[in-house]
Amino acid sequence: MSDKQKHLEFIQAIITRMGSNLFILKGWTVTLIVALFTFIAKDGNGIYILFSYFVLIIFWILDGYFLSRERCFRKLYNHVRVKKEKDINFSMNYKKFEKGKNTWFRSIFSKTLVIFYGVLLFVTSIVAFFSNTKNVFIQVNLKKDKCQNPLFERPSLDVDRQFFFKEIN
Repeated sequence: MSDKQKHLEFIQAIITRMGSNLFILKGWTVTLIVALFTFIAKDGNGIYILFSYFVLIIFWILDGYFLSRERCFRKLYNHVRVKKEKDINFSMNYKKFEKGKNTWFRSIFSKTLVIFYGVLLFVTSIVAFFSNTKNVFIQVNLKKDKCQNPLFERPSLDVDRQFFFKEIN
């Protein structure tokens, strides 16, 4: 096996690992966001909304990092591919390819990441909007003949029910 072919295999292994990292990060992002949504639905605690934004932003930045490294190694692969056999030195230095769309910042705002994380950001904002409205649950109990929620005093109804009111400010 030639040195050039071996060098290209090394670089390809790194590119494959970076692509795998991107996929795993997206999976973890969706898993954590959905888990936080269930906590929001269960507890109604606003800290989970903040934490979901935090998770979203951190994973977006990490995803951009791995995408920028993958792009740099693809450029390195193309650079090595056109080299002559005698010029192969097994260098894995990708730093000279960190420019243009291969920078970390540009990778964070690549089309694929903006679409993926933009949709998650939109969904998280929708969940935050609907969970931040002041929801008041009032359970009417016939035996006590008054509401269990002291904010609202309502006359008792014919049956035990749980009513959902959105307070509009």
